[in-house]
Amino acid sequence: MRLAELVRDRDNLAGFYTEEIRDGGVRRGFGAATFSGKSTVLAHVAFKAGPRVGRYRVDVPAFEELVIPELARPADLVLIDEIGKMECFSSRFVEVVRGLLDSPTPLVATVAVKGGGFIAEVRARSDVDIQEVTASNREELPQRLAQNW
Repeated sequence: MRLAELVRDRDNLAGFYTEEIRDGGVRRGFGAATFSGKSTVLAHVAFKAGPRVGRYRVDVPAFEELVIPELARPADLVLIDEIGKMECFSSRFVEVVRGLLDSPTPLVATVAVKGGGFIAEVRARSDVDIQEVTASNREELPQRLAQNW
């Protein structure tokens, strides 16, 4: 989010971020929101259908309805938070992100540390620069990344 704030005024920004949904201090799910201002519930403990990640069920159709158009719109920079297990249940998301990775449009994404399938594929690409976020660099990393745009 700090990187998005740093580049928002300078770029035509596309992408999305995820955030916790809490009720009384207890995490109940995860929301997804685009940089163009739309949002949806990505996963929730109350969902009765959809793929399961831990105690959450993922609403893949709602996620796709939100992010596929967002990632398809022309942009100078695409930010994705995150390429993780929940997001990768969407084959459409995987297909669109593969296309973005092969395009000339700069893409900055958080990627799960562990995971097979598309997560491992992204991490193994020779054209991907992995920057591990640590306690010692997380404050300066957004500023350093923003200097590229």
